[in-house]
Amino acid sequence: MDNTLYDYSPIVSRPKLTWPDGARVAFYAGLNIEHYEVDKPSTSIFPGTAALAPDPLNYGWRDYALRVGIWRLIETLDRFKLPATVLLNSDCCRLYPQVIEAGRERGWAWLAHGKNNSIFQAGMTVDEERAYLADVVGTIAEATGQDVRGWLGPALTETFETPRLLRELGLTYLLDWCADDQPFPLNIPGMISVPYSIELNDVTMFLGKSLTGEQFYQMVVDQFDQLYADGEQTGRVMALCLHPFIINQPFRHKYLVKALEYIAGHEGVWLTTADEIAAYYADQ
Repeated sequence: MDNTLYDYSPIVSRPKLTWPDGARVAFYAGLNIEHYEVDKPSTSIFPGTAALAPDPLNYGWRDYALRVGIWRLIETLDRFKLPATVLLNSDCCRLYPQVIEAGRERGWAWLAHGKNNSIFQAGMTVDEERAYLADVVGTIAEATGQDVRGWLGPALTETFETPRLLRELGLTYLLDWCADDQPFPLNIPGMISVPYSIELNDVTMFLGKSLTGEQFYQMVVDQFDQLYADGEQTGRVMALCLHPFIINQPFRHKYLVKALEYIAGHEGVWLTTADEIAAYYADQ
């Protein structure tokens, strides 16, 4: 079957996209705040124990994120006055209230990212998924005091009904379809896609490719340089996708700081959130 969620639109045929103050690049940091169930396999640094329950090696490694890593990351985001775009599992609202409070104090943008990173919607009926999504979105809105506008599926998963069901709940954009350097409309009135990145993503870079910190830094700079050059003709979006149990390990963290310093040091960059990108694009 063909994809009917969105139409083909070559970037060279679109009207010029302009960002506030003539910025070439709209940059956001996608901060994954996630919970993993202790008895299910998930993202692992050592696959040999991933099927065990419990799996202290991999679970503990992931649990570093909200115990230590995120606080190191928050300090860096504050330094660059960069608001976080939070991809939030709704279970985190109950389990990690100090993290939610830190984000509320800073005015973060909160996107729904499923209930936790151990549950995907695959196989749900429409009614099951509708109830599931309503619970996720409602929990996040209540805990953060903010209407939820965006969605990223756990492991970027959806059903064919997910975008329509999210629109019913008042959401206006998705990050799951990493198909473009600009936002684009979906064939669901009121819904758009905002760029995310499966490659400029610390899971892919460090677990999938075993990159060093220096290589991570160079890839971020190379991505930015190309988008910044392209942005002279029409605006682009750059997403940097982060998991605090990976990028904020002590031996890697300095390379993130170095990369953000490089990006923030350029004129013509809009340091923003996915919420603001979606809203600005929709207004245009």
